[in-house]
Amino acid sequence: MSTEPPAPQSELTQTRQPDPPGRHFEPDLRRMTRINLRPIASPMPVGFFAVAIASVLVGTMQLGLFGDDAHRAVALTICPAFVLQLIVSILAFGARDVLAATLMACFSGTWLASALVLALGPPQGTQVLGLLNLVFALFALLMATVAHRKRVMWFVLCAAVPRFAAAGVFNLTGAHWLGYVSGALGLVLAAVAMFAAFALMLEDMKGEEVLFVGRRGPAGEAVEGELSVQLRDLERQAGVRRTL
Repeated sequence: MSTEPPAPQSELTQTRQPDPPGRHFEPDLRRMTRINLRPIASPMPVGFFAVAIASVLVGTMQLGLFGDDAHRAVALTICPAFVLQLIVSILAFGARDVLAATLMACFSGTWLASALVLALGPPQGTQVLGLLNLVFALFALLMATVAHRKRVMWFVLCAAVPRFAAAGVFNLTGAHWLGYVSGALGLVLAAVAMFAAFALMLEDMKGEEVLFVGRRGPAGEAVEGELSVQLRDLERQAGVRRTL
């Protein structure tokens, strides 16, 4: 009969505690996980071009260049801006740019509301639209405080704040001179948005800054930095983590 002592157990076997009942523990799955990213063309030039075109139409109407019965025609003409900017917003969310996506989505909703009020002329519609314009001006101001690292977007927001503020006061008070001010500021917003769209389009086509875009900080690293910078903390971003 053998009297050899039993083989010593490993340290892991000696110290391992039994799994708690009712829970299933799995090994670290990070090495088994793959996150796929799909490159897309930048949708922002389309969004800013839509801002420019709609601003020109509404601005010229407020300046009195159309007749008094042009409201419905202008409403039908700015409806495509709602559709285009909604598409841009969806693509921007997919590109992980929450700032651009939020801005385009709110612009889209504002154009839709403006088009509906101009086309249908509901009771108290002008006053309600005025309040909407004032709220949008406040939203644009808040957005401008966090968009300073994207200079072209910041310039568009800085032009949008006085334009929508003047339009809101004009809708609420009916002062004709405020309508002219709002129309003129709308043309300024259109010019700034047109420049932003053209500059971003050239940047995307050439792969470098041609006209002034003014990216700073993380926005600059996103274009000029290495791929490792783009993928930093990817597992903690929306769409990958469990909750928003």
